[in-house]
Amino acid sequence: MPPPASPQATITPTSGNRPFIAVSTKMYFSHSRTTSFTASLLSVLTSTPSSQLASAIDVFIIPDFVSLLPTFSAIAAAPDCATEDFGSFTGEVSAAVLSEVGCAIVEVGHAERRRLFGETDAVVRDKVQAVVRNGMVPLVCVGEEAQAEGDGVDGAAREVVRQVEAALEGVDGEKEVVLAYEPVWAIGAAEPAGAEYVRSVVRRVRESEVVKSRAGTTRIVYGGAAGPGLWERLGGEVDGLFLGRFAHDPEQFVKMVYDVAGVRVDGCWRYPSR
Repeated sequence: MPPPASPQATITPTSGNRPFIAVSTKMYFSHSRTTSFTASLLSVLTSTPSSQLASAIDVFIIPDFVSLLPTFSAIAAAPDCATEDFGSFTGEVSAAVLSEVGCAIVEVGHAERRRLFGETDAVVRDKVQAVVRNGMVPLVCVGEEAQAEGDGVDGAAREVVRQVEAALEGVDGEKEVVLAYEPVWAIGAAEPAGAEYVRSVVRRVRESEVVKSRAGTTRIVYGGAAGPGLWERLGGEVDGLFLGRFAHDPEQFVKMVYDVAGVRVDGCWRYPSR
């Protein structure tokens, strides 16, 4: 006998093409550090003058699952989900349950999930479908594994477009998705991918048929190494940033939020670039 249907969560969707910024704590934080980190961010992001951020940018924290509910707020998102909604899948986390508790964003297909847990394009596709059918927005991680020899950007763009096509197979084109691009070969490298390289790959992905044919909002964010001035160097080609360890310092993360939203740290407002 199938389980009873879960009540549909009241989801606050991300809005249009507003800039998007998120930070993943992966498995670096203790529960107490996650709680403190989230409280610090909420205190700053809801204070004056940064309260103006609410109408200018979508901000999310992606903690571990244990810390997700205790620190849950409008800015919390999930780091993964199962391909199935219910059943005998010990240790998995259902997208239906995430939706039920009010989650709006779920990260899917990170390079670590592919490398360490053997997730294939088909698994990523099934997880994206689970997120969408439960009324949430998938944050789909894509990126070429090897630095292409000879054809450089063209080869990278072809591989990323292929991954996007595979991940969005069977997904209603009216549904919102966020694509997080990070060249896998640059993870942990001495030098991150250059800004022009990132801009060129993202431009080609945005111009691909799989993205252009979608009626739903499709934002493309950069998920690579970050630092001061990154947003400006990317030249408005991306719709936001998906940050890692650099943003584990609340002060640095808030600075990046201000930068992307177009709010100076001194509180003076200027309009976002996108």
